[in-house]
Amino acid sequence: MIPSTSKKRPRVPYNRHSTVSTTASLRSTASKSTSLSSTAALIDSFPDKIISENSKKLRRTSSHPLLSTAPSSSSTTTTPFNDVNTADVILRLFLDPTAPIINLDSVYSIDNNNQSNVQIYLHSPILRRSQYFSALLSDRWQHSKENPDSAENKIDQYLIPLKLGVAPGSIEVHLSVLKLLYTNDFNNVINSAAAALDILPVALKLLFDECADYCVKYLEAVPWSEEEEKRVINLIPYLREEESEELLARVSPAKYDSCEEMLHGLILAAIHSSSNMAFVKAFVAKLLRDFSSRESARRVLEMAFETSLKIVKESLEEYSSPNFRGDHNETEAIQRLNLHTAMTNGKHLLWLVERMIELRVADSAVKEWSEQDSFTADLQRAFRDDAWRNIVPGFPAVLLRCTCRLANAVASGTILAARQVRMKLVKDWLPVLIVCKDSAFSSMLPSHKSLYLELEETFLRIISTLPMSDAQVLLQQCLSFSTRNVEDCPHLVTAFNTWFRRATNQPQE
Repeated sequence: MIPSTSKKRPRVPYNRHSTVSTTASLRSTASKSTSLSSTAALIDSFPDKIISENSKKLRRTSSHPLLSTAPSSSSTTTTPFNDVNTADVILRLFLDPTAPIINLDSVYSIDNNNQSNVQIYLHSPILRRSQYFSALLSDRWQHSKENPDSAENKIDQYLIPLKLGVAPGSIEVHLSVLKLLYTNDFNNVINSAAAALDILPVALKLLFDECADYCVKYLEAVPWSEEEEKRVINLIPYLREEESEELLARVSPAKYDSCEEMLHGLILAAIHSSSNMAFVKAFVAKLLRDFSSRESARRVLEMAFETSLKIVKESLEEYSSPNFRGDHNETEAIQRLNLHTAMTNGKHLLWLVERMIELRVADSAVKEWSEQDSFTADLQRAFRDDAWRNIVPGFPAVLLRCTCRLANAVASGTILAARQVRMKLVKDWLPVLIVCKDSAFSSMLPSHKSLYLELEETFLRIISTLPMSDAQVLLQQCLSFSTRNVEDCPHLVTAFNTWFRRATNQPQE
């Protein structure tokens, strides 16, 4: 039972904590002053004979290292801990089966001792460093002044019952905190996050502010395991606002969209990384796959996609329709820069498209890609010019891979695109494919040849999903897919056979 004091630690509003097993002990710091009186009354009710008998029955464990009477090397006082010769207070610690279990991942262990009752000889001037004991003893002293001649007030030592939880290690932790009242040896005793988390609830319970403050500062400075973090979160509501500020900052986001902001920053770092690019991209891709909110991943990927697409489009527009004057060398340098910028951001687009398809969040990207009639017109003008070959020879393949990834997702049903989107996707990007094939016909790389063939087959599959009137117009543009040997273009033959078969069907009445 913990008395109320004028220096009560107010709670910090915090909606993420759950009830902790130490709640009953910690809440007792807010007990009514009547609780203190009842405790004092309980102490006063013990006559000399009972106290003497109890003293004989209680097992004193002076051999325990925590109950050693030898002062610590770092002790701030010469008064020895647990010294029967100089003590003026007898403190009885006992396990209370009715008390709530204290959840301790304790570094202490009493499995071998299994104490259920411990008697300690302490000193009231030192105990008063704890506001709990200070208030309790002050009440006793005040009661003594009011009744100076009573038999009870002639007792030199007072038995103060202290209720503890039943969890193993609870007595050990209380003994450690009591010894810290004598030694101030915080550095050696609080040497891990687990130790700080064990000691902090007891320090709060006894209103031992110096110890509680040290525990909080220690927890602010060291890493925690996941389980330790849960314990920190559960203890935060029992700290003062200024005490919990740093701990809250570590576990609570500063703003609502901090996860999306973090993800967006990681994506930008991945696509703009100059060293270990493949490793960085692979790591960020894994983070995106494992992220719990698919909608957040969608939003940040769409944001990065729109930014990269805008840069590619602006660079191509400036390259295709230059609007500057200067000498030839300056003009050529600017054109090179525009193409390199488009190429770099085109690679970014390809990585982003692959991530969006992987996460099945590429719906908006497909729609955006199908509405690029102006952009595809600039691409056709640029690819009819041979200047790009010596500057960014792989640029057409990068953009066609983006188109192929998105078109494949549509054709396979991974992305359910509307009819208008499917039609526009083929209508706008089919001419780009044809121009790229024609311009690279004499020097086509094997990898590019397989890319063009894959995109042809995918476009024909999408065309087969369109109304016959739309398919009729688009199929006529696909004649360039034909080869010298008809047997080498079975995909084109199949597409036309399918259309004619449908065209010969009798209309449904």
